[in-house]
Amino acid sequence: MAVADLAVDLSASPATIRRDLVHLERQRLLARTHGGAIAHAVSYELPLRYKGVRHAESKRRIASEAATYVTEGMAIGLTGGTTATELARALADQQKLTIVTNALNIASELAVRPKLKLIVTGGVVRSESYELSGPIAEASLTGLNLDVAFIGVDGIDARAGCTTHQEVEAHTNGVMISCSRRVVVVADSSKIGKIAFARICEVAAVSELITDRDADPEAAAALTDAGVRVKFV
Repeated sequence: MAVADLAVDLSASPATIRRDLVHLERQRLLARTHGGAIAHAVSYELPLRYKGVRHAESKRRIASEAATYVTEGMAIGLTGGTTATELARALADQQKLTIVTNALNIASELAVRPKLKLIVTGGVVRSESYELSGPIAEASLTGLNLDVAFIGVDGIDARAGCTTHQEVEAHTNGVMISCSRRVVVVADSSKIGKIAFARICEVAAVSELITDRDADPEAAAALTDAGVRVKFV
């Protein structure tokens, strides 16, 4: 798109648009052209701070629904991701709840809630997702028994299962799943039918998927046929 068109659409000066395009190009979010810019075909993982503004309202609805699955006294697991972060916020005022997470951003939000018991794994931090992963994180999870784990994914597909961009993170999230009696995937419609690099688990491990109504109907139907209960919000 041309700078002049962007300036009109965004009610900004061409100089401001050019500065913003330079900033976005440095972060690999687009490529500048003569007089404008084009979007990259993004196949790599966007940092969490950019994911949070995408499908924001859908993620809040998903989180609100997921919070209704949690009752007093439960022990729950939360992986990282923007939808799981919204769920953490929805659970912040709960009482007598144990939350286990490997996400630093979730831990920082819940650490000031004295009525919650918060357990944070160790592990190596990934700057893209704020998740702790690897053998230390997995050792922290071993021996725990969770009533339900809420899992964020980069893709969920009936054949490929639940997937994410990074293999070590996928393995750590798989360990959390193995500690849980029930597994609920929280994912907006952009993740349904998509396949990322590393498998977290097969769909047989998933009890339920909560997503929004814009999900691809064929992909959602395939998940239902595979035994996953799909809840649309």
